[in-house]
Amino acid sequence: MPRDIAEAARSRSGPSGLSAYVAAAVARQIERDNLNELIQVAEAEHGPITDDEVQALRDQLHQARQGQAKGGAAA
Repeated sequence: MPRDIAEAARSRSGPSGLSAYVAAAVARQIERDNLNELIQVAEAEHGPITDDEVQALRDQLHQARQGQAKGGAAA
């Protein structure tokens, strides 16, 4: 690992230590890789998703999050 990257990771790792920080980063990358594989399979079967479809899903997610926030504040 390049020294500058290691130093930046150490400074951000906090009390959990560098190993835990690196393990969390690797876990996130594995999740991204798995998601990319699922996307490739879905696009091979159903065709690529358009930018408009992506934006519509982002809007739907944003609305759902707002609904959860409002519901959580009322509870």
